[in-house]
Amino acid sequence: MPLTFDTNIQYMRGVGETRAKALAKLGITTVGQLLYHFPRAYEFRGNIKPLADAENGEVAAFILTAATDVKNAALKRGMTLGKLRAFDESGSCEITFFNQPYMKDSIVKGGEYRFYGKVVKEGGKCLLSSPVVEPVIEGKALAPLVAVYPLTAGITQKLLAKLVAAALVELGDAIPDVLGEEICRENDLCAIGTALRSIHAPSDFKALEIAKKRLIFEELYRFALGAGEVKKKDVTAPALADGDITPLVEKLPYSLTGAQVYAVREIAADLASGVPMRRLVSGDVGSGKTVVAAAAAYIAIKNGYQCAMMAPTEILAVQHYTELSGLLGSLGISCGLLTGSVKGKVRRELLGSLSDGSLNMLIGTHALIGDEVEFSRLGLVICDEQHRFGVGQRDALLMKGGGDSCHQLTMSATPIPRTLAMFIYGDLDMSPLNEMPPGRQRVETFVVNEGYRERLNGFIRKQKAEGHQTYVVCPSVEEAEIGEVTQEDIRLFDFGYDINEVMLPKTPPKAALTWAQTLDEALPELKIGCVHGKMKPAEKDAVMTAFASGELDVLVSTTVIEVGVNVPNATLMIVENAERFGLSQLHQLRGRVGRGKAKSYCVLVSDVKGGSTAKERLEVMRTTYDGFKIAEFDLGERGPGDFLRSGEDDVRQHGDLRFRLANLCEDMELFDAAVRAARAKREENLLTEGKKS
Repeated sequence: MPLTFDTNIQYMRGVGETRAKALAKLGITTVGQLLYHFPRAYEFRGNIKPLADAENGEVAAFILTAATDVKNAALKRGMTLGKLRAFDESGSCEITFFNQPYMKDSIVKGGEYRFYGKVVKEGGKCLLSSPVVEPVIEGKALAPLVAVYPLTAGITQKLLAKLVAAALVELGDAIPDVLGEEICRENDLCAIGTALRSIHAPSDFKALEIAKKRLIFEELYRFALGAGEVKKKDVTAPALADGDITPLVEKLPYSLTGAQVYAVREIAADLASGVPMRRLVSGDVGSGKTVVAAAAAYIAIKNGYQCAMMAPTEILAVQHYTELSGLLGSLGISCGLLTGSVKGKVRRELLGSLSDGSLNMLIGTHALIGDEVEFSRLGLVICDEQHRFGVGQRDALLMKGGGDSCHQLTMSATPIPRTLAMFIYGDLDMSPLNEMPPGRQRVETFVVNEGYRERLNGFIRKQKAEGHQTYVVCPSVEEAEIGEVTQEDIRLFDFGYDINEVMLPKTPPKAALTWAQTLDEALPELKIGCVHGKMKPAEKDAVMTAFASGELDVLVSTTVIEVGVNVPNATLMIVENAERFGLSQLHQLRGRVGRGKAKSYCVLVSDVKGGSTAKERLEVMRTTYDGFKIAEFDLGERGPGDFLRSGEDDVRQHGDLRFRLANLCEDMELFDAAVRAARAKREENLLTEGKKS
């Protein structure tokens, strides 16, 4: 049976039942999903150098002739060490292979090969340890860029590359194209087959750029089709006429800011209009979004309706519940909390009071969309950090309140420029909270290099001595191999970084898992925890809860803490390899500290050189504290990737839209074009549906 895009991966030659189960852990169950399993990095083997020109510790490729056969020596525990000598016109090199006895049959004396690896020069000798080896065959070009895929147990790089190549050959031109010829022609995009072949096996950087442009456009197009909504003028919603929130305001221990007052007025007008509210409240961490949400919920409930509030993580849902149940409870409004941890009798009683209408507000995670969750009269849905949910999850919750006729309020802790908000959120109206409450302190920000490491460790100790805690954020979960070109590296290259600085980093970016161990050894007197997006939600919540309760002194993390628990006792934020983050991300991370009364600090660690684009961006971060200004600058420099990114820390459910490439190098022009194409398609579909009806 010939392969199709939807063929179960088990039926591909060389897969079978066992490998199919392993591939499923990578989200690959069909041939189509295999082709959309993009490389996480590229080894730049096109950097071919003479041996004499290679610097000590440099990762490069060398075309060498084998001067000897591989001789294997037996080591302890059944392991082997293979050795040979090879040379080029500039010199010779000793090559070793640890526990790779098969290399004896792969390399022949007198044969020419490309060796790719890290060179060590010491004592006048040149050494290569366990390099990648490829035979040089006349008339057959060696790929300059070699894909490195995300893996799981039982799946190797070689197997994935082989399966992808076989699928591309067998499918040929029979790959579904969601864009169509007209959109591709209008936006100068290559065909889907060309894009997929080049993303997996690019012939050069230009081919890779062409492929990425097409695939990024497709991702944004798919997103815009689902996220953007054309307002239906004939849809009505309950008109919630009583918008007086005076009793709520009187319960607050502080006065609302001008921005909060204005936002609440806009929300009250929306809710009273008889048209479904679709509003986004966007603002910095600490700008008061939760109180605005409380005002919206209060209006809905006092007008006889229920309210649902969905948060992306259990720990954030608990935080909202703690804050809102106290405030609204003082006004006689009942609140409930529903997460995956709520079970048994408590869950049954909660759902019962929800369905009979005695529970006014339900706060929780995506558990709110479960089939057993039934509202008596749901009138308002509040989504916190909507971009961290799949579109289907949001719509499923709205359906419990009548779908299109249910009011919706979206909150985002990312200060989103209006120009970008129009595209991300379609026809959502926007209320920016661009004014911080009185007393919110400024977090002093510094940019330092690795030379400050000992002083940084001393600063962490000082926070502990003063009774405070520290966050340390790393750009990745696990270490990449030295010399790998990551997707982030390629994105940085696209934004004007020096190719020698970015494409061949001498040290890999710090990884949360290994850096937590390093800090544990350097600071043995402190309690250090680690959290990242590959952990199970319950594990993640347990670590973050331990940090929030003061059981941990230091929390090493990926950007999973961008949206997380409020820890007023945390006074120091250290961001490793800060140049690898967008400014808006850095601003979000900085907002994790400075939430209490104690002086707080943010230290950005980076070894980028002065005068570089990266250095200039970090200087903006050091001197600018207005989230909207930072967002506008970031948007102009990097495009909208930071606002759409959803890498390893994404909380979306399996099957929902994930951005695999859209945080690499898209610019506003490309984003704009993708959204315009999607809007045109939605309008065409509405017109077609209208004619049918």
